[in-house]
Parts: sequence; structure tokens; C-alpha cells
Amino acid sequence: VIALTRCDTVDEDLADLAELEVRERLEGTSLADAPLVRTGAPAGLGVPEVRAALAAALANAGPVAGDRPRMWVDRSFTIGGAGTVVTGTLLDGAVAVGDTLAVWPGGREARVRSVQSHEQALERAEPGARVALNLVGLDRGDVPRGAMLGRPGEWRTTDRLIASLRTVRDLEQPLRDRGAFHLHVGSGAFPARVRLLEQPGPAEPGAAVLTLDEPLPLKTGDRLILREVGRRAVVAGGAVLDPHPPRKGQDLRAAVQVLETAGPSPDDRATALLSIRGIDDLGHLAADTGGGRPSVDLVVGSEAIDPIRARDLTAAAIETAGSYQSDHPHRPGIPKPSLAERLGIGPPLLDALVAESDELADDGATVRTAGFSGGLDAAAEEAWAAVRAELETAGLAVPRRAELDLDTEVVHALLREEKLVAVEDFGYLPSQLDGLVEAVSSMDDGFSVADFRDRFEVTRKHAVPLLEWLDRTGVTRRDGDVRRIVG
Repeated sequence: VIALTRCDTVDEDLADLAELEVRERLEGTSLADAPLVRTGAPAGLGVPEVRAALAAALANAGPVAGDRPRMWVDRSFTIGGAGTVVTGTLLDGAVAVGDTLAVWPGGREARVRSVQSHEQALERAEPGARVALNLVGLDRGDVPRGAMLGRPGEWRTTDRLIASLRTVRDLEQPLRDRGAFHLHVGSGAFPARVRLLEQPGPAEPGAAVLTLDEPLPLKTGDRLILREVGRRAVVAGGAVLDPHPPRKGQDLRAAVQVLETAGPSPDDRATALLSIRGIDDLGHLAADTGGGRPSVDLVVGSEAIDPIRARDLTAAAIETAGSYQSDHPHRPGIPKPSLAERLGIGPPLLDALVAESDELADDGATVRTAGFSGGLDAAAEEAWAAVRAELETAGLAVPRRAELDLDTEVVHALLREEKLVAVEDFGYLPSQLDGLVEAVSSMDDGFSVADFRDRFEVTRKHAVPLLEWLDRTGVTRRDGDVRRIVG
């Protein structure tokens, strides 16, 4: 609200000229359309109108309360008998006596012993108030001007961000990447390097990547001022768009378009950030937006997934599973760990994506496309029939699995389907092993390897693996050099 003062000392024509001059000076600024009230304080001229205009402006400003308090420290000092005291303007949430706060950068914690606002002691200070906090656990040097206080775990720092900038109106030369700059944010000034993505002007904003020498706890929407050291002047102002932006230039420009059109609420900004990042931790999104939660349906654990990213990942999963099935047609599907690794995601997210898709099937350890069954085709079944007949006539002296006239993939499929049982390097039919168990049960208790070998007419090459298999399955128990029948 603009108060044009001393209007009671001039005639109306001069007041009109003064109002025109004010409007000209404010043209192109955020105050261009602000209400203007002519006042004369001694006579009370315009005072009720100023009050009404301020009330209207506050009503239109939206809520100032939040649930993530923070305060940029503008002064810290020590009071005898009390300890460290810091002052600043409280933003985004309330602070009460007994609260635990952390100072950023660093995250060192302290307890609030007392709260004052305008020299009045309070149990609780609301956002927007000027406050003094007496802190227990921090020295004055731990909280210099420019540090930020907030609740532990609710903020994270960055040394690289995207900002939307507007140059000052009287800037004689365009803003350039070259040069040394200071970023003024909160209550501090910090060295920064600038890389322009768009050329900003006084009326039209332009995006830039700002790189800092020290990390700062910033969120989307934080206001900032850019001062060029060489010119010794403020050259631009703006706001943070993304405190943790992408690395690639093409992704940066795409991110700017999304963020510049995002809604003003923390949830709107969290949703916009997630659309850029695809997948992100809810805690990171909340810290980067001041408590925002994205409006998405798919959340796995602490991770939120943008719908477009989920769609792309599902499509990639279908393609990867199909390709794997083409290369390994006799397998039931692609192993989950392998598919998750190829997609670059964790197993829980993979499970969620498969559960949401009608084109994928979860078989426990593997994932397959709907309609794919794996197993043996007609040619493999024919080859297996011939090998099975050879095994049935071989007794227990079967060839090694690698010597079977079968493709390796077919052998693995037979093992999975339990049509073939692995006994070390050998493959036996289930019926062969069933007959072995029945025959061993009738042997004298305490038989040796030689007894077993003679009983079943096999060499030690087959006898030892079969005996160890019997031990593992609980049919026999080794007792020194002999086997005991279990049960």
C-alpha cells in the first residue's frame, strides 16, 4: 500500500502531479498496481483509508502460517546469565519455548529456552513476528548473521540452484555470466557464480543457474537479490525455482518451463518438482518446497513416482521382459533383481509397477509378460523324451548334465519344473531318486560307501554325490565312515 504523505499541505493539482510521478517511478515493478492513498497525518486525512487498504492487502496475501518454521539470523549476541540470543523474522511456522531447532549449514541442534517479541516474553511466537530466541547448546559464533534456524530434519542444503531473475530497471548493460556476484538471501550475502539459461530483463524474467561457494538451506519460492561485485550494484532480483536442479542443459530448460507455470502452494511446487525428477524421496520434496507433498497416486515407501515416469518405466519393463524372453524362451521370466537393475529402480518400486500393469505378471522370483508361459516347446519336448528314455535305462550311473544331448536352457527349465533333479553335476529323474530312497531304506544300518557302491552297481563317482544327497534330504545320516538310516 502506497501512502502519499503531506497531502494536507498542498492543493489538489500538486497532489495529482505527485501521484502521477509515483506511478511513473513504480511502472514495471511489483508495486505498479498497488493501491495509493493520499494522507495528511496531523489532520487524520486518509488514515482510515490506509487501515482499510492494509487490511485488504493482508486478506489477499494468503495465509502466512505453515508447519515448518525457520528464521534467518540477522543478529546474535550473548547475555550474561542467559547465554546465546539470536534475532530475526520468524517465517513459515511457529516456535515455542522448549522446541529443538537446528542451525544451517551444519545442522547443529539447540533448545529454545525463551522467546521474546518486541521485548515481551512469549510462550509461542507466530510466523511473521520479529523474535529473539534464547538458545541452549549453541555459542554466539555458531549462529552468525546469515545462518538459518529450523526444525531438525526439515531442511536440506544446496550449492547449486535454478532461479528466475529480473534485472533492475536502470541496468546500463545486460547481465552477463562473467563476473563475481553476491547472492543476498535471507539475512546473508554469499559468493555466487551465474550461468544464464535465458537473458533476463526488467519486465521479462530469465532463468539462471546459480552456484554457491557454501551450501544454503533454500526452498522453491525463496526471494533473492543478486549483486555484481565489479559494478558495486544490485543487478537483479528473483526467486528460487529449484534448489536441486538437473545437471544437463536440455533438462534444465525443460525444468524451467514446468516450474515457471507451477502453482503457488507447496503441494503444487512438490508436484512440479516430481514431474521433473521422475522419482524422489518425499522428505526431499518436502524440504525443497517447505512441506509440500506431490499430488500423485503411486508412493512406494518414502518414494513418490511421477505418473509419466511410472508409465515410461512400465513400458521399459515390458520391453525388457519381452527381450529377455526372446533370448531365453525356456525360462519362466526375467529375474526380478536383474529387471530392477536394468531399469535403475529398487525391487519395491518394481513390485508396485508390475502390480499396476495388466501386461506384466509377477511370478514371485521372476517377471514375465502376460501370456508368456516359458517352459519347453515342441522341439525341446521331443529332445527331452529321447534323453529321458536314456536316463531310464542308465540306472543310477547317469551321465553328467553337461553331457546330456540337451540345450543348457532346456536343462535349466527341466530343473525348475522338477522333471530333472540336480545331484552335484548329475541329473536324475525324480522316479530314479524315489526308487533309490526306497532301496536304501531296506539296507542294513551302518553301511559304507563300498556297500552302497556294490549294492547299486555304481562307481565312487556316482556313489559319493548320491550319498551326500541322501544326507541332505534326511534319508541317511553320516556317522564316521558309515551311514545310518534315519527313522
